[in-house]
Amino acid sequence: MMIEQEVRKRYRPSIGIECHVQLKTKTKLFSSVANDARDAEPNTLVSHICFGLPGALPVLNEEAVRLASIAGLALNTKPQKFSRFDRKHYFYPDLPKGYQITQFEQPIVVGGLVEITVDGKSNKIRITRAHLEEDAGKNTHPKGKDYSLVDLNRAGTPLIEIVSEPDMHSPAGAKAYARELYLTMKYANVSDANLFYGNMRFDVNVSVSKDPGRLGTRSETKNLNSFRAVEKATEFEINRQIELLEKGGAIKQETRGWDDAKQKTFSQRSKEEAQEYRYFPDSDLPPVLIEDSYINSLVKQMPVLPNEWRKRLTDFGIDNSHIETLLDAHIELIDEQYLQLVQKHLEDEDFIKTLVNWMVNIDIPLVRDKISNHREINRENIYLAVYKLVKDGQLSSTRAKELISHLLTISQTPGDIEVYARDNGYIQSSDEDEIGKIITKVIDLNPKAVDDIKSGQLKAVGFLVGQVMKESKGQVNPKVAEELIKNRIK
Repeated sequence: MMIEQEVRKRYRPSIGIECHVQLKTKTKLFSSVANDARDAEPNTLVSHICFGLPGALPVLNEEAVRLASIAGLALNTKPQKFSRFDRKHYFYPDLPKGYQITQFEQPIVVGGLVEITVDGKSNKIRITRAHLEEDAGKNTHPKGKDYSLVDLNRAGTPLIEIVSEPDMHSPAGAKAYARELYLTMKYANVSDANLFYGNMRFDVNVSVSKDPGRLGTRSETKNLNSFRAVEKATEFEINRQIELLEKGGAIKQETRGWDDAKQKTFSQRSKEEAQEYRYFPDSDLPPVLIEDSYINSLVKQMPVLPNEWRKRLTDFGIDNSHIETLLDAHIELIDEQYLQLVQKHLEDEDFIKTLVNWMVNIDIPLVRDKISNHREINRENIYLAVYKLVKDGQLSSTRAKELISHLLTISQTPGDIEVYARDNGYIQSSDEDEIGKIITKVIDLNPKAVDDIKSGQLKAVGFLVGQVMKESKGQVNPKVAEELIKNRIK
């Protein structure tokens, strides 16, 4: 679906996102059943609470409250001192008791913001609220069958639902927000945030309007589980709504689904069919009261979040793309604690620049390609030893990268990396007699460069050094070669 650019410019899209984040507790929100259902057989992680049996009383998981409070701090606000639970009534096979326990009137988090960057510009996305709630079960519909199956392993899983204001105005902005929220929740250590397993799911609300001061009628596309899906579903909805309005039609407020294969949304339920949930306070659960001392203790324990990492690394002059690669890899490659190593050596600016360059261009690609994936590698020892060889002039930058790549892929790291590098031909030669022979050959082959140097064009020295390095396959110390060339031509 393509909309002409001039037509597109007449409309202002507004996008808000509701995100369900599964908290990484050991047990469910209101029962002692295990919370991780990824590899479990259907209906094995259940209890009388999950089945909603008569007389079953929920007991609030304290760890879920702690993680939700940390999430509030990560969203640049504080948890509410008073919050409470409500019952949200609806009838569906995956919800045996006929209501979901959630926080409607008084959520645990109110306000906050997430800062994103789109096209080089910083935008602050306001957070309306974040509330605790239990997840429902899961319905599956076997292909070609006339029945559905219900799995209640997920019923009662603790979630926080983070609701943004409609502060995004482009598909790129929606994607950037989804990614930043993912990074924030992951770095705050409140969720595994595994998109494949549905630990984070995005519901995207989209509207378009010719009046920048007014929102249009919105659609809600539910259960998106990738940043690309968020971006593409948003783009499709913007174009669909503009095209409909341009033809004189009207936008229906409705719930829509996303067909990833067809890259398009489809209608699921209109506003007229929306249920009345009949919220009222849950009589089985007392309010949640949080004291200042509790909040202050959490503030002291907060880990370094993505934006703080960006600030620290930007101050060192690290390229933005390198920073984002590092932030992503720290999560994706969970055995490789890259940022902890950076943190440990923050005092040495030159080493940090070199370290990040090696991580982004050598280490991370090797691990992603599963060429280097063994955990026993002591990366710190490798990086420090190779860096020292470079600083001492024994190793060129090219040979350093080759050595690191080799050390990250062999089964066992050598005890003395300097000896290993020398024995295996990585160390640069400073033998003036050997280098002199190569220089003689290079000078004979490049008389014009020699004449340029004699006439004062000293940049030609660099050219000759390059030729020496090429001839020696990088095994000559370039500083020694430069001095010998200058002396020879004098």
